[in-house]
Amino acid sequence: MGESVLRPDGTLKVTGEFAYSSDLWLDGMLWGATLRSPHPSAWIRSIDVGPALAMPGVSAVLTHKDVPGEKFYGLELKDQPVLAIDQVRYQGEPVALVAADHPETARRAAAAIVVDYEVREAVTDARRAAFDPSCPSVHPGGNLVRHQPVRVGDTFEAPVVVSGEYEVGMQDQAFLGPESGLAVPDEDGGVDLYIATQWLHVDQGQVAPCLGLPKDKVRLSLAGVGGAFGAREDLSMQIHAAMLALRTGKPVKIVYGREESFFGHVHRHPARMRYEHGATADGRLVYVKAEIVLDGGAYCSSSPAVVGNAASLGVGPYEVDNVLIDAYGVYTNNPPCGAMRGFGAVQACYAYESQMDRLAEACGLSPVEIRVRNAVSQGSRLVTGQVVDTPAPLAGMLEELAAMPLPPQASAGADLRSLPGGVAQTTHGEGVRRGVGYGVGIKNICFSEGFDDYSTARVRVELLGGEPHVLVHTAAAEVGQGLITIKAQIARTELGIDKVTVAPADTSVGSAGSSSASRQSYVTGGAVKAACEAVRERLDAMRAQNLGSPLEELLELLGPVEETREYRHRPTFPMDPVTGQGDSHVQLALCVHRAVVDVDVELGLVKVVELAAVQDVGKILNPLALEGQIHGGTAQGLGLALMEEIQIRDGKVLNPSFTDYLIPTILDMPPMRLSILENPDPHAPYGLRGAGEPPTLSSTPAVAAAVRAATGLELPRVPIRPEDIALVPAG
Repeated sequence: MGESVLRPDGTLKVTGEFAYSSDLWLDGMLWGATLRSPHPSAWIRSIDVGPALAMPGVSAVLTHKDVPGEKFYGLELKDQPVLAIDQVRYQGEPVALVAADHPETARRAAAAIVVDYEVREAVTDARRAAFDPSCPSVHPGGNLVRHQPVRVGDTFEAPVVVSGEYEVGMQDQAFLGPESGLAVPDEDGGVDLYIATQWLHVDQGQVAPCLGLPKDKVRLSLAGVGGAFGAREDLSMQIHAAMLALRTGKPVKIVYGREESFFGHVHRHPARMRYEHGATADGRLVYVKAEIVLDGGAYCSSSPAVVGNAASLGVGPYEVDNVLIDAYGVYTNNPPCGAMRGFGAVQACYAYESQMDRLAEACGLSPVEIRVRNAVSQGSRLVTGQVVDTPAPLAGMLEELAAMPLPPQASAGADLRSLPGGVAQTTHGEGVRRGVGYGVGIKNICFSEGFDDYSTARVRVELLGGEPHVLVHTAAAEVGQGLITIKAQIARTELGIDKVTVAPADTSVGSAGSSSASRQSYVTGGAVKAACEAVRERLDAMRAQNLGSPLEELLELLGPVEETREYRHRPTFPMDPVTGQGDSHVQLALCVHRAVVDVDVELGLVKVVELAAVQDVGKILNPLALEGQIHGGTAQGLGLALMEEIQIRDGKVLNPSFTDYLIPTILDMPPMRLSILENPDPHAPYGLRGAGEPPTLSSTPAVAAAVRAATGLELPRVPIRPEDIALVPAG
């Protein structure tokens, strides 16, 4: 532990040799395709599959009538139909399935299906959906998914008051490997599913009932995952491929193209937020009021948990005695939204950090000083009443960040790549202004609000080729975060055996939960550690009984040693539905960012010159992997600040491609200066603190604040567009 052990999949991925789920192949397999609704809201009057069935090479065409079991599924609420029944609620909703002997044949057959739609009014405004009684209901129970208030104190007057309305656009996870998988029918009537996912067992729990099968006949194995970031928590093609495989009796592979991927997974909730901060003249917070409206789109997904995070973390890592927060998640006919890196905390962070900058200006303080004066520390209470009972050196982190040297100003004749607009030569420095901004984020680690959050690990020590060997088996999904490396590091550390193999993840071992909420190092790492400790105890007992014989001799004489252990963190509790009080989180992580930007105020172009970050990770398990996580989270935060947004008009997606949906490239990411702190959490394995998500929170407001500093504009919305910045000349 603590060494930069290289990833076993790293070289394969960068050379193109790694096998992703889209590379799966079986002789004689069929290809599946999905017909999707072109309308965000419509009744289905009829579906004619005849033209598709008549095409040569087509083996099956399925509609909702062919779903063998339950017709609805869902991550938290079973509100989503496997295939649309009598209506569609968003553009891209699956309506019918096709299996054919060639992917192009399958796509042409899907396009040949005739659906008679009766288009109706689409609900696309989240505020209207939440508060207007005359708004149509997307679902029979109304448009409210969850309302979570937080109520603390009764003083809502102060000498200094700042308020603002803020908006966060719909961000896509933009993973590089689109949804794909292979379903293989089995002789026992079940199905084997090879799938890129984040949570094998919750997939199994949703797929099996819809197929009308017991769980033990729906076996899932993790295929190569090309990124996830939350979007693979929900199902995409899992049930569809399995239905086609069971109907045809042949393996069926489904691979989404990039455009279909934009319709095939959930996105980050867009948010509209109203905040009011009251403070004393010297900048001490007196109260915070907030209204947070999160657009959940057509189906529930993980919206209730996202709302809980937005509410409980809606003030940020600041001490304040009086709080009035109302967080809402609502249904609309926009694309479904669910988990994405930062999960509810990202949206709130942009708003409360923008407010802290406004408050600093109103009080005549620097952006750093206003935050230092209000920073939480160990022993502070969050707005939910939960005590911060682990190290939280936020003030020191901010001071360390502010003390870091700033990058030099661009000199005359600078490399064009260092200027806004880059090699497009839109500017040679004319009209370019520099700005510096700060951002602070607090993120919950692991699942919250009483969820039974645990992981299972099976560890086996045996003799292979005359040498001791460790096999580690969990169902935890490696989605690019480096978990395989960490599991092997833990086994080597705990057992002192160099030869370690991490078995492929599947459902033949107990659940490991989801690769989300920055939880796998904590929970699956804890399970591997516990299983290794149990194996080590048995090995020590064997040595004691055999007068300290070498391990090789013991294993040859007595055979393999295997132990399975579950690991659970300390309990959490639901937030009170009226007051929002409760110890809802198991662990909290802090990250602070400073952004330096150059802005061409005439053309509206931004170049991020440098990003600096200070993050407390409790314990560094793998320095190289950790730095990669901070870099990656920061990049996604930069993307949300300046370029990433799914454009929706009247419920329809306008930019479902990487041509028009922009993500940061290597030319957009600046050099990063990192300071990684180790203040161990006594409740966590090795004292670690989940690290993947916090940088995504604080980087967005830091970049936005820097652009504000350069332009003097309010910029209440991210991503910031060029037209938001460009200064129109007088006259």
